[in-house]
Amino acid sequence: MGEVWRAWGDVLTVWAVGVPLLVAATAVLVRVRVRQGRPRREALRWSVAEAAIVGGTLPWVWMILTPTAGPGGVSLVPLRDLVATLGSAPSTVVVQVGANLVLFVPLGFCLPLRLPRWAGVARMTLLGAAVSASLESAQYVLGLGRVSSVDDVLMNAAGAGLGACAARLHVARREAGRAYSSRLLLRLGGSGGLG
Repeated sequence: MGEVWRAWGDVLTVWAVGVPLLVAATAVLVRVRVRQGRPRREALRWSVAEAAIVGGTLPWVWMILTPTAGPGGVSLVPLRDLVATLGSAPSTVVVQVGANLVLFVPLGFCLPLRLPRWAGVARMTLLGAAVSASLESAQYVLGLGRVSSVDDVLMNAAGAGLGACAARLHVARREAGRAYSSRLLLRLGGSGGLG
């Protein structure tokens, strides 16, 4: 894990400092929306979803677009890089596979909660694939010393799909009145439903 810290310590430090700022900005945004006439629950739900998308996705995007001293290249054969990675050291597997899966989970979970028209596992998986393909293309075009891999696109898209699955379960539980976030939002925002 020392290798991870050496490679990404700056990003992780900025993220750790940025989280309290993001929380403060979320609180301000909730107040502004309430003053503009939005119901408190809606203002809170929207603001938290937006903050989670930003705070949960941008640090990963920064990592993806950070130049390295590698040779760069393109890998268009599906699953070839993934199979090679699975044969690596366990820490490499966790970092590579885990990071690629987790990258778009916040987007897949929070975007449908903020913008319901994006709800749906297939829709979020396709959006994750499109955004990931754009980032992988940017890595290549910008000559960042990274391998632009179709496997990264597949893993990122799967992460967005997993996030969308989790969002679907969350909404089903919320509608049944059993979601933890419903109870938490109820405490934060007063009485009433999440509508």
